Amino acid sequence: MITLQQRTIAHFDLDCFFVSVECQQDSRLKGQPLLIGGSSDRAVVAACSYEARRYGIHSAMPMKTALRLCPHAIVRSGDLENYSKKSREVTDIIAGKAPLYEKSSIDEFYLDLSGMDKFFGSLKWTAELRKAIMKASGLPISFGLATNKLVSKVATDEAKPNGQLEVLSGEEKSFLAPLAIEKIPMVGRETASQLRRRGVETVKTLSEVPISLLEAWMGKNGISLWKKANGIDESPVVPYYEQQSISTENTFPADTIDMVFLHAELVRMTEKIAFELRQQNKLTGCVTVKIRYSDFETVTRQMSIPYSCADHILLEKVKELFKKAYDRRLLVRLIGVRFSHLVQGNYQISLFDDSQEMIALYQAIDHIKNRFGWQYLMKGTNVLPPDSKDRHRPATDIMPYLKR
Repeated sequence: MITLQQRTIAHFDLDCFFVSVECQQDSRLKGQPLLIGGSSDRAVVAACSYEARRYGIHSAMPMKTALRLCPHAIVRSGDLENYSKKSREVTDIIAGKAPLYEKSSIDEFYLDLSGMDKFFGSLKWTAELRKAIMKASGLPISFGLATNKLVSKVATDEAKPNGQLEVLSGEEKSFLAPLAIEKIPMVGRETASQLRRRGVETVKTLSEVPISLLEAWMGKNGISLWKKANGIDESPVVPYYEQQSISTENTFPADTIDMVFLHAELVRMTEKIAFELRQQNKLTGCVTVKIRYSDFETVTRQMSIPYSCADHILLEKVKELFKKAYDRRLLVRLIGVRFSHLVQGNYQISLFDDSQEMIALYQAIDHIKNRFGWQYLMKGTNVLPPDSKDRHRPATDIMPYLKR
């Protein structure tokens, strides 16, 4: 039996993924300060090249600010459909070769290679997989190889751009020790600022702070930080198929052909599970709509889409699928919506579609839904008047008619 100490975990990360895809489409962009995002005054940077980063530009920065820092930067609006296609290409390559893998975002993967050393040699096998990905996709990719997910991810970051790095068993702490605390995943600006005010600047110093003191400073997050600083991470590689879908459906008390009601119900259901996606920090790459008629015939229609978790994008796809699926003029007994092919990473993807106002709007909407419940804030098209149409909707799901 393989113990946690004997694990071998590889972390793959497509380097500057969106930028790399753009450069693949137009070789003239290589080596240029390139910004991906909208061009309006209120747009934000979704991604930027290494050349642009030298000017202090980073993702989520207002595009206007980025262009002040680097006036000669090239701006591309981005092509999320193409990025999603390339992500799926790489996923297919990994799925065809890896014994166990987790797609943790549109451009990141964890592979559990535990036990493979007995047969192939994990480093050699992983290096060959990297070459296969680069040859097939034409994109640069880096990997880190270590005994757990945390150290392998940090190793990947240190191997970039377009490199590879192995951290041997027993060398985790010494590898992490000289690094700045910001190198630890999930240590953001606020956490780093709190630690630096207390004189903690490197991972080594953080690892030497008593765990009880870190807990006093930061609660449960302090315990997690101490473990990370000491190279401890027992989280498993989650098989990709285990996080494939999220769905909802409604069987009506009375069969109906009321299109106003059916469309309102589609809006309600889509908003409900889109909110769940954002709560789980996930994106969907496939949308399915299900209809069951009064004679119990069931029809489903689905389509692959550019990864998204935005209501306005998903609603458009759901309505399009419903229109295709509803091809019989019979009463409807049930409708359902499912999002599948899920990956992590909602925030960065939303930058492609959204201005600063749109991002702020979604954050405000989700804040209200978190506080009062998702059903207390919906699109106006989903608020049915208090008449006979309400008989179709379960009492627990009827939205208050904006009286609050």
